[in-house]
Amino acid sequence: MVDVGPKAATKRMARARAYVQVSAEILANLVEGEIQSPKGAVFQTAIIAGIMAAKKTGDLIPLCHSLGMDHCHIQIWVNAQQEIQIECTASLVAKTGVEMEALTGAAVAALTVYDMCKAFSHDIVIREVKLMEKRGGKLDFVRPAANDAHE
Repeated sequence: MVDVGPKAATKRMARARAYVQVSAEILANLVEGEIQSPKGAVFQTAIIAGIMAAKKTGDLIPLCHSLGMDHCHIQIWVNAQQEIQIECTASLVAKTGVEMEALTGAAVAALTVYDMCKAFSHDIVIREVKLMEKRGGKLDFVRPAANDAHE
């Protein structure tokens, strides 16, 4: 692990996004912003799974620091391209960044959507998981909206 002992604790935030392409058959089950599958409410379950995974990132990724996050929030919606879009924002005050937690939360939420929707169809693709923004530490990063055709 990288030695972060000498570093000062600062406010850190990261936001990651995942896209899940699903069939029209799956989207036909979308009612009032939620998909009900045989296993239950897809988006609500994915939100809980993503937050749980973000909290366990240090256990899942070798050499990743275990962090006690101050906040983790996941939003899920169907975007204009008819894809399920997942966004995970994580924040804390610490000596190291929270990017891996945000990425893990978005990725596991996407995997949960896949798992819960496969009863309708296996025509599901988790297309990408990417860091959208990070603040705090040495360098801030914001992915320009022009580079993301799915905004």
